[in-house]
Amino acid sequence: MIISIDNGVSGSIAILWNDGKVLLFEDMPVIRVLNYTKKKAWLHRINVSSLKLLLQYAITENDNKETIKVYIERPMVNPGRFKATISAMRCLEATLIVLDVLNLPCPTEYIDSKQWQKKILPQGIKGTPELKEAGICVAKRLFPNFEQYKIKDGDSLLMAECMRRKGVK
Repeated sequence: MIISIDNGVSGSIAILWNDGKVLLFEDMPVIRVLNYTKKKAWLHRINVSSLKLLLQYAITENDNKETIKVYIERPMVNPGRFKATISAMRCLEATLIVLDVLNLPCPTEYIDSKQWQKKILPQGIKGTPELKEAGICVAKRLFPNFEQYKIKDGDSLLMAECMRRKGVK
C-alpha cells in the first residue's frame, strides 16, 4: 500500500494498492479557524481528527502495517513567501503527528514535486498552470474514474502512481 500526501491545506491524499487500484483519493481535510494575531484574520489548518480517520481506514484495509509506504511532497520553504512557508510547515507537523500516533512510517520518503513530475508527466511542461493541466490530463488517462473524486488536481494520485511504478531516486 502506498500513501501519498500532497502537503498543505490545499493538498490531497491518495492511497493506492500495490496493483494500482485506488483505495482513497481525497482533499486534505482542513478546518477554518480564527488566526491568533491581534488583527482579525482567518487561516486553514489540517483537521487532524479527519486525517487520522482517513489513515486509520487505510490501515484497517491492509493486513500488514509493515508493507505501507508513506510519501510526502516536500513542503515549500521560501523566506520570500513567509506566510505560505509557515502554513506548509504547520501542515507538515500536523501530518507527521498523525502518522506518528498511528505508528505509520513518518514518512518513508520526502519527494520534491519536480522529481515525480519528471517521471510521470510529459517533457516540456513549464509553469504552474500548465503543470496542473497536464497533471489532470495524465490522471484522467491513468485513472478513468478520476473525475468522480471531484479533486482540483491529481498531484497526490500521480505521486503515488509514480512511487508505485518505480520510485524516485
